[in-house]
Amino acid sequence: MSFFLCRLMAQIHSIALIPLLGFLCLSARVYGHGGWQSAHATFYGGADTSGTMGGACGYGNLYSQGYGTNTAALSTAIFSSGLSCGACYEMKCVNDPQWCLPGTVRVTATNFCPPNSALPNNNGGWCNPPLEHFDMAEPAYQKIAKYRSGIVPILYRRVPCLKRGGIRFTINGHSYFNLVLVSNVGGAGDVHGVWVKGSRTGWQAMSRNWGQNWQSNSYLNGQSLSFKVTTSDGRTTISYNVAPPNWQFGQTFEGSQF
Repeated sequence: MSFFLCRLMAQIHSIALIPLLGFLCLSARVYGHGGWQSAHATFYGGADTSGTMGGACGYGNLYSQGYGTNTAALSTAIFSSGLSCGACYEMKCVNDPQWCLPGTVRVTATNFCPPNSALPNNNGGWCNPPLEHFDMAEPAYQKIAKYRSGIVPILYRRVPCLKRGGIRFTINGHSYFNLVLVSNVGGAGDVHGVWVKGSRTGWQAMSRNWGQNWQSNSYLNGQSLSFKVTTSDGRTTISYNVAPPNWQFGQTFEGSQF
């Protein structure tokens, strides 16, 4: 589909349609519809997924943040130093009839699967570069493979994230160090740029501190706050005045959604 659209954009002469087709081509490349890629999957965290909480993306309690049990930790090759946090993937178990189950499952990237250089890539070092690997929450894994399998070959692809409610902004830190966790992001899911605007300031770019925690060193106390978020597909949404002037550190506010 993406090839067809891009060929059509190159041939079409309607200026009005070119931006639309360009966006569809970009979305197809980002989400990877039809573009299945090979990887392997294991599982962690226990049946209650308690071991998946926290993690390198900074989401903390995955239940209260809306991610639930359909989550995964990504190997270095996919994690992109945290920029892939929040991305959504569809996957299915393949080429192992003894252990594979039919159907697919969709997961959100919420953690990092670290490499283990002490173990070979094909025997325990599953997340070593350059391997593409998903360490899935146990309930998600058991939707595509039997528990006793341990590790299975999979096919995966990027898909749009479907989230309930708006993007959530959790403001942590202290004066002159505003650390904002951006979560529950729909669409592409993985945030690549965040800007903040106080009621007495202009738009200011925030820097990514770790995971999906974004930092501003401006003094924003006593101001209503607006946020602008851009995801990996280039789309941007603006949440105006989501935090009132009397906001406090530790509070979470809900904005617009993709």
